Amino acid sequence: MPIDDLQQAAQKIAGFLNSLNKLGGMRLKYRISASDGTNGGEGSASRQISVELAGPDVPLVIQHNGELLRALETLAAQMLRLDHHEHHMVSFDAANFKALRAEELRLAAEAAAEKVRQSGVPFSFPPMNSRERRMLHLVCRSLEGVETASVGEGANRFLVVYPEGKTNLPVAPQFKPRGFGRR
Repeated sequence: MPIDDLQQAAQKIAGFLNSLNKLGGMRLKYRISASDGTNGGEGSASRQISVELAGPDVPLVIQHNGELLRALETLAAQMLRLDHHEHHMVSFDAANFKALRAEELRLAAEAAAEKVRQSGVPFSFPPMNSRERRMLHLVCRSLEGVETASVGEGANRFLVVYPEGKTNLPVAPQFKPRGFGRR
């Protein structure tokens, strides 16, 4: 269900972040902005909430490719009872992490595409979340001579860049999936 009351949603997120600071021992400052956005595809306004984190614990939030940042975003979306396809309505960022990561992914996609065009061999990225895979798909869509596909399941899902018209070539994940009982 979409965000009906932006002010109430922002207050819920502020309460959550205050509890995280108090009970979790975090030292984070935050700025919450809400916007009605522009009209969506079906005539409804897209209401969005953005949270910018700052403070001494920002390095903890963005380490490991921003796992904690994404986890906070997911928890906030669940608190607001958003469906999984509406999670984009809540966005957390810290130290401009998302813009820097987007630029890093753009450069990686361009380098992979160039390597695939020159070698004719598919390139596999390591497993990543759906948002980052989508960014790579979008970058590669604008590049000539390559096409992409997501392969694998769950946390082991990864993106492959193929030479155009050759998505039938075999590929292997860049990293082997982790499992229990590994020796």
